[in-house]
This record gives sequence, structure tokens and C-alpha cells, in this order.
Amino acid sequence: MRGFLSLSCALALGACAIGTPDDDNDRFPTSSAYPAGTMERIEFTASVPEAWRISALRTPERAEATWRIVIVTGTPSWSEYWAPVIAAMPPNREIIVADRPGFRTSEPEGAVRDLTKQADALAAMLDAPEGDRVLVVGQSFGAPVATLMAARYPERVHAVVLMSPYFGDRGPTARRMIGAGRLLHAILPRDMRSSISEVVAQTNQLPRVWEALRGLDQPLVFVHGDDDTFVPLEASQRIAAEYGHTLVTVPGGDHFLNACCVPALLTAFEQAIAEAEGRQSADPPARQPADPDPAHGPTLQ
Repeated sequence: MRGFLSLSCALALGACAIGTPDDDNDRFPTSSAYPAGTMERIEFTASVPEAWRISALRTPERAEATWRIVIVTGTPSWSEYWAPVIAAMPPNREIIVADRPGFRTSEPEGAVRDLTKQADALAAMLDAPEGDRVLVVGQSFGAPVATLMAARYPERVHAVVLMSPYFGDRGPTARRMIGAGRLLHAILPRDMRSSISEVVAQTNQLPRVWEALRGLDQPLVFVHGDDDTFVPLEASQRIAAEYGHTLVTVPGGDHFLNACCVPALLTAFEQAIAEAEGRQSADPPARQPADPDPAHGPTLQ
């Protein structure tokens, strides 16, 4: 009984850390907290044979926009948690954030464990207005999906940002939540079940992600908070140094930069855009730290 209560507490703590998309709280204000017209809820058809219905939150179309920013969220995938970032977009940027397949009101009902399938399903978001360029942002678990999108659709993706990226390296909070979730999987709500299912299935798919990452020609910027207990900052330092990409470190930033640190996140977006436009060069870390999670995370391949 004591063990069960400990596991339940771990999941409860995790739920407190991220809340739910229906919560009314200051840390994660949702679309209802902003004036009408700031953002809008839409649906689109996934670019896979199953033609799933996907729900998304976006800025209204902007004639002056020159870049579309496509967000591939973490897990659980809740687009409403990106409302502060959407509201902060300058007039020359459009943004769209989907509830990934298997979450919220997006189809299917169960988890989509295949990362490539997810990348293909979300590719419809890359259809920007003629003349606009596309920045793909992968958050946490969404980072490998975003990497595959950029590799599979290079003519439609012009820059990439990986925010607090989860490539298998787990901090203490992630280890507790994933361990508890695996044991309590059967009694979890649908979105939490989908979350644990796709995280557990990620490891064996990482070799194809590393291959995709090595082959990317687009500018790529990492952004990571130094107070992240879900994924250690050292993981991004290690990968950015290995592959020669810019790393933006956010002092005091936790795993949810879209809540705590919107200005710093927008700075990372603009860094990637500047690199794509040839106005700035990549600035990789000077050194590659040791593996921050040797007992759980994968080694680079």
C-alpha cells in the first residue's frame, strides 16, 4: 500500500507541475484568457492515409507575416498551454500549435507510438502561404518528431528550434513520473496513457532520429532552461556541441519555457530565423559535457 501511495503521489506531483488544459491558473493561461481575435481554434486533416481529425490553436492569418512557426508539442500534447506564446507573436509571424494525434480532441483515440507517423500526420501544418518560410519548433518529446519532419520535408522546413528536447535523457522528475505511469498505466486518464505509451516506445526509434539530425541542412537552435528537472540541460549541451548547433540557455528556466520564459523563447525563434536568413552564424557550446543520464538515456550514434 505504501508503494502504491508513493506512485500515486508521484503522478499527482506531475499533474500539479503541468496541470490540465482545462485548469484556470496563472502559470498556464489558456486561450480564454486573451481578447477575442488573438487566436483561434481550427481543425485540419492529418497528412496520413487514416486522415485523422487534428485540433489546433493558431494566430489568425496575417498578410504581413513572412514566417510561419509550427509547434510540435511535448507530452501530454496540449496546445492550450501555448496560448501565452501565441499571444506574444509579433505581426510578421504566424504560429500554429496542434494537439498531436492521440491527445485532447485530436484523433485517433489511442496513442500513436510511431514518431515518423506523427511527423507525417502533422506535415499539413507546413503548408504556409506562398512566399512564407517555416520554422518548426519541437518541444520536449516533440523534438524528435520535429527533427523527422525537417528531415522528411526539407523543402518545406527552413529552420528548426528544439526546446527542452527529450531524446531519452531523463531528469529526476521525468524518472519518477514515467516509472509511476508505467505501473499505473491501466487506470490513467486517456491523455496520460497516451503520454506514457509514446515515451516508452521512443527509445528503439532514436537511431533513425540521430540519423535525421545528422543529415539536417537547416539551421537548428537548441533552447533549454538551467532549472529543468525533466530533461537535464547537459543533454542539450552535449547534443548541440556534438552536432555544432547554437544553444540558448535560459537562466532560471524550467522545462516549460512556454509558460515561464516567453521572451527568451521568442529570442531563440528569432535566432533560428536569423541563421536561416544568413544574418547570424551558429554558436555551438565550446565543450561537450559528459552524458548527464548514463543509466537511462541513449548514447549519441
